[in-house]
Amino acid sequence: MDLAVTPGYRALRESAAWIDLSSRGKIRMSGEDRARLLHAMCTNHIEQLKPGDGCYAFFLNAQGRILADANILCFEDHFLLDTEPETRDTLLEHLDRYIIADDVVLEDVTERLTTIAIEGPQAARAIGAAELRPYGWTTRQGSRIVARLNTTGSDGFFIIAPRSERIELDIPQASPAEARVVRIENGLPRYGEEITERHLVAETDQMRAVHFNKGCYLGQEIVERVRSRAQIHRILRRVEIDTKHPPSAGLKADHAEIASAVFSPALEKTVALAYVKTQFADPGSEFQIAGAAARVF
Repeated sequence: MDLAVTPGYRALRESAAWIDLSSRGKIRMSGEDRARLLHAMCTNHIEQLKPGDGCYAFFLNAQGRILADANILCFEDHFLLDTEPETRDTLLEHLDRYIIADDVVLEDVTERLTTIAIEGPQAARAIGAAELRPYGWTTRQGSRIVARLNTTGSDGFFIIAPRSERIELDIPQASPAEARVVRIENGLPRYGEEITERHLVAETDQMRAVHFNKGCYLGQEIVERVRSRAQIHRILRRVEIDTKHPPSAGLKADHAEIASAVFSPALEKTVALAYVKTQFADPGSEFQIAGAAARVF
């Protein structure tokens, strides 16, 4: 498929397109102790969130490895955790395991809610055309939740609504394949592909997920030890490779290991997300991958 001429790819890069994200996991967390427990279980600062706020966070095991990630949306009487389809059950079971005498209720509401993303440089205009309002982080608008989130690294919004509702949008739809290309072009990693349980937080370079002054949480000792001692040997970077033939995920070169790679119609070359040895990870660093010139961006 020539992504250069498909409406979805072009719209994601130049205007706006919608993406069906109905398979993403949705976990509702309520009860008096919800903020305290969630604060102790993830890498970001939950107790300072107010209704309408939100954050992105990792959930770790005791060894500091990443079990899942989630967008956490704060409402008056609950949190809504938006996570990847692959981590829906993992995250639910992980949180449930640590509820002992806490007043916390977990509910998997994935099958009751649908999620549509509007993404691209004109996403805010498209939201307005759908008679929904842009805002700070998250807001209820009638029966719908609108959250300032994206999956492609561009401007974007999630519309979360009951599955019985029909959401009408007068913009092109982007396929998962088109969205994936734009996501990698923009250098945004996804849990389950570029980020897995193999990885430490610092290796992913997604430090927006971490609050270093929030106090203790599961896996925090490892995160702090790695940060204070700079003990990582690789870090995730966006890499452009002078070839039209993307190398396979897992390919190991002298200085990098490919996590994902796609041909970029816009750049007419391959763009990859790769774990690069730290001494070669500065922007502008050049090396070879599968016999082709590669540069870190």
